[in-house]
Amino acid sequence: MKKAELIFIPVLRISHLVSTLEFAKCLIDHDDRLFITILSMKFPFNTAITNDQSRPSSKNYFALFIEKNIPNIKNIVTDIIVSSNSNNSGSSQVVGLVLDFFCLFVIDVGTEFRKLDLESLIPGIFIPVPSSVLPLVLFKKYNGYTTYMKLAQRFRDTKGIIVNTFTELEQYALNSFLDDGQTPLVYPIGLVLDLKGQHNLALNWAQQDSIMKWLDAQPPLSMVFLCFGSMGSFGPTQVKEMALGLESSGHRFLWSLRTSTSMPEGFLDRIKGKGMICRGWAPQVEVLAHKAIGGFVSHCAWNSTLESLWYGVPIHNAFRMVKELGLAMELGLDYRSGRDLVTDNEIKRAVRRVIGDNEVRKKVKEMGEMARKAVMDGGSSFRSFGQLIKDMIGSN
Repeated sequence: MKKAELIFIPVLRISHLVSTLEFAKCLIDHDDRLFITILSMKFPFNTAITNDQSRPSSKNYFALFIEKNIPNIKNIVTDIIVSSNSNNSGSSQVVGLVLDFFCLFVIDVGTEFRKLDLESLIPGIFIPVPSSVLPLVLFKKYNGYTTYMKLAQRFRDTKGIIVNTFTELEQYALNSFLDDGQTPLVYPIGLVLDLKGQHNLALNWAQQDSIMKWLDAQPPLSMVFLCFGSMGSFGPTQVKEMALGLESSGHRFLWSLRTSTSMPEGFLDRIKGKGMICRGWAPQVEVLAHKAIGGFVSHCAWNSTLESLWYGVPIHNAFRMVKELGLAMELGLDYRSGRDLVTDNEIKRAVRRVIGDNEVRKKVKEMGEMARKAVMDGGSSFRSFGQLIKDMIGSN
């Protein structure tokens, strides 16, 4: 059972701190289900200052200092709450803030987290969205959230919104814009993809040829492709977990690994003939188009997601693709957990599922066929392209 965690925010003066500590001890003595964290703030002056040296406005200074540091306090509290919500059942869960008199400005922080664990109804998504799947930036008002909101609000000042999607994929979301009545016209013109697979200068021809020849020798739909984009670098511990998970899954794999991290002892010998590690870039489009690829483990950027749909390859993805659209499988659905490590067992289960789930594969293949029809003459995206051009330059 999780303990109930209280976060105490006192003013860092010895008299306040002593009372806070004693109160915390009394609470724990009364109920051992309680867990208490005390935030300690360091003021930018010498706390050993004598009474003669102190200014008469010190109490006002405390309050002003707390008020100006609300963004920092909010970030710290956010990190504690996210960490407590993500831990196992034997850990704690934040249930409240206990504030010093001079810290009452922080009360809004607690109010913002009051509904943290509730599901939200978001326009464009027809099922309730748990807070745990929302990005952490949405819970940090002074660290990204405000910027995103300002950008989003400017959409209404535009003449139109061009989106790299197609109607058949996100019909409900697109309809929500129409129902709003205040949003500019949305043009779903996707899929806009580089399907010719332009050669990446970071990948030499010999390496690309070696990869494709190796894929040619593999059975159809037998392989999982792991590729994490330009930002997808991992530390040694995570690389080790991924390697062990791939090996224990028993499936063939192609792994694009941008780091030069060493592998577990004997790993490369044990996977010979079954796995291939591509150091650096891999020709993602060509690989996803290959008949040997049966699943995709990715960083889930939108281009990679659309490419997987186009070629009918099941992918591990996020909440909407998994729960709403049924076009992907989850590796985990708690994105604010702050975990630093995905274990080998999680990798093993993920690989086995992405290769073996025929129902998701069927849906992805059907959506890929819809994507092709959307961009053909008369398709939904083709028509949207025409409407966009007409609205920009007229019909003449």
